Amino acid sequence: MRLAGKTVVVTGAGRGLGRMCAVRCAEEGADLVLLDTGGDIPGVPYPLADDGQLERTAQLCRRSGADALGLRADVRDSAAVTAAVDAALRRFGRIDVLVNNAGIAAPSGKPVHDITDDEWELMLDVDLSGAWRMIRAVAPAMLGQRAGSIINVASTAGLVGYRHFAAYVAAKHALVGLTKAAALDFAPLGVRVNAVCPGSVRDAPHVEGRMLSEIARCLDVGTDDHEQTFVTAQPMNALVEPEDVAGAALWLAGDESRQVTGTTVTVDGGFTAR
Repeated sequence: MRLAGKTVVVTGAGRGLGRMCAVRCAEEGADLVLLDTGGDIPGVPYPLADDGQLERTAQLCRRSGADALGLRADVRDSAAVTAAVDAALRRFGRIDVLVNNAGIAAPSGKPVHDITDDEWELMLDVDLSGAWRMIRAVAPAMLGQRAGSIINVASTAGLVGYRHFAAYVAAKHALVGLTKAAALDFAPLGVRVNAVCPGSVRDAPHVEGRMLSEIARCLDVGTDDHEQTFVTAQPMNALVEPEDVAGAALWLAGDESRQVTGTTVTVDGGFTAR
């Protein structure tokens, strides 16, 4: 029960890594505030998590005895972000951990000079500015209690480049930079900021993941063999599991990492070691 008595906010909690992080935090004793869009975003070429999926995450958290509050909130909307944080504070009185997981992988799949203004701005608005809006909203509460852990879910795309994913790579590199800068801003008051950089994560059915298949689609890789295509690039000859990433986030959320701030924890099976 490493997070007993703590309140954890997770964005993009409807499915995938957000769901897995939320469930693991609940298993370790935390109460949860679960945020997701509750619907699609124009310009994103695949369905996003719906209200039913968000409620499913909440139900899974409650099975572990957690109090779980699910809320619609688009991280592009400052007013919605502020309202969600206010609701979390009214319900629980404090926020101890923020998992900035909300993100999109597409529109992608084209060289940098073919990216439109709208595509570029959408990617950065969700994957970078959305995290910044959440940090801005939770910071007063965390700084006031002189304790807190912010975990930004970045990517190996925040560490290396990928062909035909320039906007995504730019957003995730910037998210790693934001992590370091915020960590220095908040360190004197005991609030830590770190990033997790996952590699290719399997689209596990129990979390309804689909990010890897969407990346494959952008690269014109067939859905029947896309997992094996990504496995061949992994030095450990296996895809990363959602539990692997959630385990890293859980460690950063808890007191065992109390002297860890401004860093990245890479969970990629050795991909970026080459």
